[in-house]
Amino acid sequence: MSLHAQLSPEAEARLEAQRRSSVITSIMIALLVISLVVLVLLFILLPNLMIKSPTIVAYQAGAPQEDTMDQKEVNPQIQRKPSAPSSSMAKVIASTTPSPTAVPVPETEAQPNLDFGSGDDFGEGWGNGGDGGGGGFGNIPAVMRKRCSPEDRMQRLKENGGTEECETAVVKALDWLQTTQAGEGSWGANYKVAYTGLALLAYLGHCETPLSVKYGETVTNAITYLVNQSAKNKGRLGTDLQSNQWVYEHAIATYAIAEAYTFCSQLGVNLPGLMEAVQLGGQTIIDGQNAAGGWTYRFAEDRRNDSSVMAWTLQALKACKHTGIEFRNMTKAARDGLDAFEGNQHASGAIGYTGPTPKGDGTTLSAAGALCFQLWGKEAHSVPRKACKLINKNIKFDWKGKDTDLYGHYYASQAMINYGGRFWQEYNELFRDGTLAAQNNDGSWPLPGNTGHGLGNVHYVTCLATLMLEVYYRFLPGTAQ
Repeated sequence: MSLHAQLSPEAEARLEAQRRSSVITSIMIALLVISLVVLVLLFILLPNLMIKSPTIVAYQAGAPQEDTMDQKEVNPQIQRKPSAPSSSMAKVIASTTPSPTAVPVPETEAQPNLDFGSGDDFGEGWGNGGDGGGGGFGNIPAVMRKRCSPEDRMQRLKENGGTEECETAVVKALDWLQTTQAGEGSWGANYKVAYTGLALLAYLGHCETPLSVKYGETVTNAITYLVNQSAKNKGRLGTDLQSNQWVYEHAIATYAIAEAYTFCSQLGVNLPGLMEAVQLGGQTIIDGQNAAGGWTYRFAEDRRNDSSVMAWTLQALKACKHTGIEFRNMTKAARDGLDAFEGNQHASGAIGYTGPTPKGDGTTLSAAGALCFQLWGKEAHSVPRKACKLINKNIKFDWKGKDTDLYGHYYASQAMINYGGRFWQEYNELFRDGTLAAQNNDGSWPLPGNTGHGLGNVHYVTCLATLMLEVYYRFLPGTAQ
């Protein structure tokens, strides 16, 4: 006889209904718990998911009356073409470890009334400010930023008398320079610091920065090499610091890294040691000025005012001023330097080497002096006006000719486009096509007929020719008429 209790059919039905209800309730509770967990996770993670990458504002050519900006999101890391990793960045990072050599803190100088023309800046915006907001090319002063839009660059090239062949020649030259760069980031042998500075200026003149896809690694390695040289030599930039020529190298390299710093600081590219190298480089030039207001070999304290040295130092100081970094006695140094140039000018308008007695036709150093006055806002001064008139009268251009000084044409191309008008039109017709025709198929230029002023080096010649063909857009020209 079974002792198990028997449930009635009605009781079994109620029990089964309770079981189903319990299962459904358990499932609903589980779903609610899962939903609650998901909501908590979203609450924690959502702010991080919504963070946007930093933006770089790329300049986009617009109507002449108003600049327009086109924002593009980019990876904040330096973008480079695929290649083997470079050790140069590790070297520069290592060079910035603490050392007994401290960067001097600039003292704020009293600013006397120097009457630097209508302002102490060149053209439209060759000063401390830009006319764009935010980071990127918009904050780079307009005088430099105009080179950074391909469309605007071509427009300015054609408006100023250039041709598409000029741009093609520049790109071919930059390609050639890229293939000839040493692994450490330098160029050349005897004057590596100067040759690296000139190549870097050529890249920056085409707005090629560490962020450039094609040339970014080349530019970064060049900057790194110069920063390493500065760190190694306590701010002095020269291949051989016992030679007379290191003062040229120092000025050229300082010019290049100062311009590089202006781009990098606005693009958010932090290259360790770059700011310190610029500050030391610029201050070394200022402190090396002699009592007569000029500069000479080895930054000696004698009163020899070397116009060739002064031209590079004044270009470098203008680029340093452009960075926004403070330097002791910058304004006084520029004023005294221009006064020294004026003291070297002959009544004919020609500027001499170490005094008012010109060499040859007088055009080379006359162009150098005229450019320096224009860069520092004194384009209406009698010195550059008289110098440009002499250049217009005397200058010649024949790549193979013995009386053509390419070093002088580096200066003349800039001085004459700044002067503008008939003088620029005539000079442009003189140098442009001859420079284009002389270029080699590989992008370099052959040695000219006159190899004075160090022009017996293909790298040096190629850098000068490239900078000459970038003159149409590298800076905004100032009209001195």
